[in-house]
Amino acid sequence: MIAGKDMIEATMALFSRSNPHHATPRQATGKNSGKSAEDRAWKHLQRAGLSLVTRNYRVARGPSARAGEIDLICRERDGTLVFVEVRSRASASHGGAAASVGVAKQARLVFAAQRFIATLPVAPPCRFDVVAIDGEQLQWLKAAFDAS
Repeated sequence: MIAGKDMIEATMALFSRSNPHHATPRQATGKNSGKSAEDRAWKHLQRAGLSLVTRNYRVARGPSARAGEIDLICRERDGTLVFVEVRSRASASHGGAAASVGVAKQARLVFAAQRFIATLPVAPPCRFDVVAIDGEQLQWLKAAFDAS
């Protein structure tokens, strides 16, 4: 008979094999911290006067290939459409949150933004911002990169 900690581990192992799509506690925590970072970024942008257009806008390249996701799409008071990537790291070591938005990520954001703009009757002025959260420090990088 299995008892105590061994029983819990055996049950978890059995459940994991029978349900490969089950999120492990680490995965669930990552999603929660990502949503928490997006919530914090949105509150900051809202206090600065931006209005929310949509959150987590996703596009696909094909039936089973994701192409990109934009965390927040906002509008400035002057009408500028702002595509915001939110990045969060526990600390600024290893380059920090802002440094993690590399060329490949920028290309996916631009691709998704182009698809979003294509749904609008008229293309407004646009920019790409990054909200970088390193520990407790939040940094809003306006016009962090451009579409070229």
